[in-house]
This record gives sequence, structure tokens and C-alpha cells, in this order.
Amino acid sequence: MALTTCPSCSKRISDKAKSCQYCGFLTGTASEEDLLRQKRMQTIKRSQSLNNQSLLAMLLFVLGFGYMYWGGTRPEETEYYIAMTCSGIGLFWYVINRVRIVIEKRFK
Repeated sequence: MALTTCPSCSKRISDKAKSCQYCGFLTGTASEEDLLRQKRMQTIKRSQSLNNQSLLAMLLFVLGFGYMYWGGTRPEETEYYIAMTCSGIGLFWYVINRVRIVIEKRFK
């Protein structure tokens, strides 16, 4: 008995199993078309997840910068440092996600 990867959820399952015990995908009766469709769906979900993370990172950056700029904080106040930290984290997170998106598109 060997372990294989489920095409739907990517968890390790037995090669003798007719269906995945985690997600219920029927591996025994799956055709090549079903496997290809599942792989495409995983790629789309991963791409959507990266795009959503990029959107959240940009939102964090804009909110931090907006609060720092329009919030009336001065550089010696704690709120100023919190806003700067949020902006920095958001910008860093956004750049990292854009790099991940480019890498994923390149190796697709």
C-alpha cells in the first residue's frame, strides 16, 4: 500500500482508496478530465488567495498612511508610530505578494 496525493485537497491518501477520506473526491472513478479540472481549480483558488492578500496588504498600507497623514498625529505621538508601522507592514506584505504572483505565473 503506497500513499498518493489527492488531486482535490492535496492530502496524502492510500492508492487503494476509492475516495479521499478528507474531501470525498472519488479517486477510483476519476477520469483524466476530472483530474485536470481539479488541478485548474486549485490554481485558480491559489491565484485568488494571493490577489485577496495583495488587496488586504494595500488596504492596510492606505489606512495606515491615511491615518498618519489626515489623523493629525505628530511624530512624537504613539499613534504616529502605529500608523507608520501599519503602512510599513502593508507595503512589505504587498511587495512580497506581488513577487509571489509573478513567480506563480512564471512557473504555471
